[in-house]
Amino acid sequence: MTDEQPPSPYEPPGHGQPYGQPQYGQQHPQWGQQPPYAPQPPFGQYGPPGGEGPRPGGTNVLAILSLIFAFVFAPAGIVCGHLAKRQIRRTGEEGDQLATWGLILSYVFTALGLVVCCGWIGLAFWANADNNGR
Repeated sequence: MTDEQPPSPYEPPGHGQPYGQPQYGQQHPQWGQQPPYAPQPPFGQYGPPGGEGPRPGGTNVLAILSLIFAFVFAPAGIVCGHLAKRQIRRTGEEGDQLATWGLILSYVFTALGLVVCCGWIGLAFWANADNNGR
């Protein structure tokens, strides 16, 4: 039998026998010194520039909405597309092509809608003018 007792939950960790890890402030016997900490980035910088590593956040939601609204209500697609382009430039998210296509389709559908509306108005005036002449 051994005289060892299980560690008490009221004692701080590492108070009993060491398990291979030195206590805070102690030197590791194999290395002779504490392992160095990783260098900290300068104040105000949050990570690597946009060209390195994966882009944070995934696809921009407004870019997706711009493409959807291009087919549903094109003026809203124009607004969402421009807001998405601004957010993508600022945050580095993906979805620049989605926003571009959303803008292109929204402008095309808005222009077509305006031509159709002007055509209907012109047709109404033409029909009204033809009836007044009789």
